[in-house]
Amino acid sequence: MLIKKILIGIDNSKFAEHAAKYGFDIAHKFKAHVGLVHIVEPVMMPYTNSGDPLMGSSDMAVADIDIINIQNNASKVIIDAIIKKFGDGLDVTHFSEFGDTADGIISCSKEFGADMIVIGTHSRTGIDRLLMGSVAEHVVRHSEVPVLVVPMVEKGS
Repeated sequence: MLIKKILIGIDNSKFAEHAAKYGFDIAHKFKAHVGLVHIVEPVMMPYTNSGDPLMGSSDMAVADIDIINIQNNASKVIIDAIIKKFGDGLDVTHFSEFGDTADGIISCSKEFGADMIVIGTHSRTGIDRLLMGSVAEHVVRHSEVPVLVVPMVEKGS
């Protein structure tokens, strides 16, 4: 097995950081190029304009731009922290994408030409998994390359 490119999906959770450590450890062993992807899911703002609901408002547009800028900055901070913590000596490409997390990871893996995807899981079960969905499960089912799902069970669970 030859692994030249590893895509690692991250967010701002300890679960993603745990998975990133695994991914970067593998990358160091194979001297692989790392693709680091952070997907920002769109925030839905309630409509508060008293004007024409079909036309929207300039206030909402400004608020949307502010939210996008905040999300972009947060994404950059998350990516930079992971690269600083684990990326020493590796070639790292980063992606900040907007949209559905699972589909974004799959899309980035194709764009990057990944040989493997590494993602974390929150180890949810039962109703939590049903309500929250499973990004890891979707990626595993739809990826064209192997996916390493790194679980992290919280102490006391």
